[in-house]
Amino acid sequence: MLPETWNKTTYQEYLNYLKSISEEEYKNFHSKLCFTKYQILGIRVPIMRKIAKNISKSNIEEFLKLCGNTYYEEVFIEGLVISNIKDEDIFIKYFSNYINKIDNWGICDTFCNSLKIINKNPSKYFSIAKKLSLKEEEFISRVGLIIILNFFVEEKYLDCIYEILNTISSTKYYVNMAESWLICELYIKFPSKTESFLLKNNLNDFTHNKAISKIRESYRVCKEKKEYLNTLKRR
Repeated sequence: MLPETWNKTTYQEYLNYLKSISEEEYKNFHSKLCFTKYQILGIRVPIMRKIAKNISKSNIEEFLKLCGNTYYEEVFIEGLVISNIKDEDIFIKYFSNYINKIDNWGICDTFCNSLKIINKNPSKYFSIAKKLSLKEEEFISRVGLIIILNFFVEEKYLDCIYEILNTISSTKYYVNMAESWLICELYIKFPSKTESFLLKNNLNDFTHNKAISKIRESYRVCKEKKEYLNTLKRR
């Protein structure tokens, strides 16, 4: 059972609860997929979503003021609780601080695709995502790109998204992988315009080629197009 009110004692009880439901086998499995400075306990995502949902019924701000950064799951659930905030002022307050805690793709991607508040004010959050995607910090940039991927692959944003991709100069792995994933989704939804982008862009060779590889792996792209796109790879 999770507490209805939050203080140092109940927060420690919450951490003890997380430890009690952890799975050693899942911890070992996930540790090989997700590299982080945080200690991984081994709790599955659906369980963490349920915990976050229950916490969101309590005093969220009391909880968030106590959140630490020892355990992967602790930081993961904090993000899910923030994603449930409906008040924009409170959301922005915690969002801005939280993204500095993100150091891995697992927390980043689940947090970003859970942000329901974005649909309340899309233009505002597209502007925020754009600014974040151009930051030098690897996972802050990825936050921006994954938000765009999840919420803004629409025709009215296309030119701006291509401009963002052309402006990013990072060679950091998790930024470039997010770019290539985004380009793949852009191609699937807007093949003609994205093909033109692939013919002429400022992407580094890794990102350009990885984007094409991801498109070619998709079952939503026909064989003929896959063969053509392979000719666009940089050798």
